[in-house]
Amino acid sequence: MNHERTPTDRTKRPLNAAKLDELALAYVARYATSSGKLARYLSRKVAESKWIDDQSPEEAIQTAVNRMEEMRYLDDGQYARMRGGAMMRRGLGPARVRAQLRFDGISAENSEEALDELRGDGGSDDDWGQAGADGATQAAIRFAQRRRFGPFAATATEDRAVREKQVAAFIRAGHAMNLARRILALPPMDHPHPDEVAAILANQA
Repeated sequence: MNHERTPTDRTKRPLNAAKLDELALAYVARYATSSGKLARYLSRKVAESKWIDDQSPEEAIQTAVNRMEEMRYLDDGQYARMRGGAMMRRGLGPARVRAQLRFDGISAENSEEALDELRGDGGSDDDWGQAGADGATQAAIRFAQRRRFGPFAATATEDRAVREKQVAAFIRAGHAMNLARRILALPPMDHPHPDEVAAILANQA
């Protein structure tokens, strides 16, 4: 049975499984992506086109994604580590990283493996910020540095409302509350280096 869809716009270009496969190859050649993001891209192309193939578009999309994985142009585990690492370096915490990976179509297994590697141990999110949890601690410190919180602030603040807003900003960025409070409890320092702040936190643990 032909799965031709009646176009609402006569200018829609015809699209079949072979052309869809070409689009998939061109996309992975241009972008570092995940299987979920590729599937969404192909679904959008199908919606924008007139489907003219005996194979259903859903089957064609899955076939194209599977082929890219077999050719090793797609590796969700590697993508999760790369994407998560980039987010950590921007100062975003594990909760934000996990949410973004889920949005990108990364499985829970690949996501947690990437997060385990980024934090440098096998603990949970609540353990991050303790001794040995370098990845999350460094990410939170970079966030504080960018926002000029805690040891990076020009002056100390005793305003509880301001402090709670700062804690909320850490949490929205995906950081653990206990780690946020430990960083914010540090007094302003004279041009501190993130490693210096990390050492102070480690000595407190």
